[in-house]
Amino acid sequence: MTQTQLPPPPRAEQRPHSYERHGVRIEDPYHWLRDPGYPTVDDEDVLNYLRAENSYFEAAMAPHQPLIETLFQEMRGRIPEDDSSVPVRDGAFEYWWAFQPGAQYRTWYRRPVGGGADQVIFDEPREAEGKQYFRLGAMEVSPDGRYAAILVDDDGSERFQLKIRDLTTGQDIETVTEVGIGQPVWTADSRGVVFTEVNDNWRSYRARLHRLGEPVANDRTLYEETQNVAFTVGVGHTQDRKYILISTGENTSNEVYLVPSDNPTATPVLIAARRPNIQYSVDSAHDKLWILTNDEHVNFRLAEASPERPGEWRTVIGGSDEAYLRGITSFRDHLVIQERVNGLDQVRLRSYDGQEERIPFQEASYTVGLGANPEYAPSTYRLSYSSMVTPPTVYDYHPDDNRLETRKVQQIPSGYDPSQYVTERLMVPSRDGRQVPVSIVYRRGFERNGQGRVFLYAYGAYGIATPPAFNTNRFSLLDRGYAFAIAHIRGGDDMGYQWYLDGKLERRTNTFNDFVDAARGIIAANYTQAGRIAIQGGSAGGELMGAVVNSDPGLWGAVVADVPFVDVVNTMLDETLPLTPGEWNEWGNPITDPQAFRTMLAYSPYDNVRRQAYPPMLITGGLNDPRVTYWEPAKWNARLREMRTDSNLQLMKINMGAGHGGQSGRWTRLREVAEAYAFMLTQNGGADVQPAR
Repeated sequence: MTQTQLPPPPRAEQRPHSYERHGVRIEDPYHWLRDPGYPTVDDEDVLNYLRAENSYFEAAMAPHQPLIETLFQEMRGRIPEDDSSVPVRDGAFEYWWAFQPGAQYRTWYRRPVGGGADQVIFDEPREAEGKQYFRLGAMEVSPDGRYAAILVDDDGSERFQLKIRDLTTGQDIETVTEVGIGQPVWTADSRGVVFTEVNDNWRSYRARLHRLGEPVANDRTLYEETQNVAFTVGVGHTQDRKYILISTGENTSNEVYLVPSDNPTATPVLIAARRPNIQYSVDSAHDKLWILTNDEHVNFRLAEASPERPGEWRTVIGGSDEAYLRGITSFRDHLVIQERVNGLDQVRLRSYDGQEERIPFQEASYTVGLGANPEYAPSTYRLSYSSMVTPPTVYDYHPDDNRLETRKVQQIPSGYDPSQYVTERLMVPSRDGRQVPVSIVYRRGFERNGQGRVFLYAYGAYGIATPPAFNTNRFSLLDRGYAFAIAHIRGGDDMGYQWYLDGKLERRTNTFNDFVDAARGIIAANYTQAGRIAIQGGSAGGELMGAVVNSDPGLWGAVVADVPFVDVVNTMLDETLPLTPGEWNEWGNPITDPQAFRTMLAYSPYDNVRRQAYPPMLITGGLNDPRVTYWEPAKWNARLREMRTDSNLQLMKINMGAGHGGQSGRWTRLREVAEAYAFMLTQNGGADVQPAR
């Protein structure tokens, strides 16, 4: 079926709805697509519209099913059917996961360190059987190795059921909560578990202690956040397992409490009270607290403190304009510091007498960080490494002789020759003079003659960097003549914490401008031309997609916007929504701040759809998504259909049984990637190109 043979696309009815804020009248004719009973969605008008869009998506993609299947098989062929992790020691056991051939989900194993039989401790395929959606949120084994605290979500709502499993029998012995979230923590005696729960607004608001064998009605609340509805609560433990950590905070401010892991009912000790725009994290070793904080420098400093006087901090490593300190783990022999220097990941080891070394890596551009290192006194440190041409690699670093031991390199069963691919890093000037890094990879033979096709990706929010990492899926585009590029735009922390600050609140439009200017820089470097760039972004990156198709529609040949946060003004005005109060520090509070309202109204993708031509677009969402509610993509899609002046293809797919991350199984998720790539290839060109071998 060609596009001209498709039936007319669905049209959502416009129903009058308006309101006034700060002297501005807002018209929202698609407001009705938000079911008033959410999170229950049973309004038949809403459901019928979503189903109609899904049917239209299926009809439009039906002629491309052979291409989708080809892409899917290519992508699947690059993934080992029986992939497994490198075992990691934790106490008396080694733990690892493995996929059975054909399985959608992992099976988790352990075996005694001294030798013995392998034991299945959690069989995801069996647990997921018969379920449309399944996600293992966390699994934490007790210190004595007997019990596991397991969190599972079976509908995508990210409200997890927490159960306790006896690993000696394989039986679940207790259900602790139906609304858990995050990583649980065991007490030192293996008889108690500390966990967090979400409220009706999907805010992680309290930490509780459950003692095994006692009724859940007796569970004790260790901390509940009542001061600030924007703050969320999390729990963890120090590397030496001496303390349970209870943290409460949001993106820019937090505070942390210490609870002895051998006395969990003791009164939590506050390390330092919350302050606006001040963050800190804590670890413990050698009877000291090790604190990473941005209280004196935007790129953080490392301090130490006594547990008896936890608020008195003494600088160990001062803040630096060049080195952005991103994480610290205090092992017995070293402080391991994860940092970024001039935008490049580094791992630094510091002994407790002050001797330092950075672990060397040879590639000019890569990403590296600590892997699974659960023990306090390991002889080696587990690292995870990759680049845009180097598959994910697991190393054990031996500090005694400064040696990297390769433990695993991701295998690509269908074959991969890294010499056939080239990676580069451009520095592109943004319109305000800042230099924006762009990482690019392409297959040898790609001609920089202005005729090529490019797939450009970015995120740009919450201080989350997009590393120049390996991805087997993208080779289906590279082998069809595309170059793949990542724009390291402001809003992420790719170039330091200030890089993040310069892309939020009143400076949010820097993120969108950086992306457009990165595209123009790629064009100026003769990789491609306007109209031959396919772009993709999800969630806040979907907001980015919405902003740049409004501002510069002619640049893009195809757009994929996944679970896009596009109804910015309406969402930020509604403090009853799950995430809104906690997001005001990222986007601004339009309820109380007229300038924040005007700023987001000027860029909010839904509010700025205009009568103009738009590129081909694929929009996705999830009915059970608590992060970006389904009506955001639905409303935006409806308004785009009404306003666009061209005949380019526009599709929307709403996962009716999933949430923010789409489908859960590895092959089901991979098919969704193949659908997105098929859309880009058919709309931006390259669908008929035979992939290079």
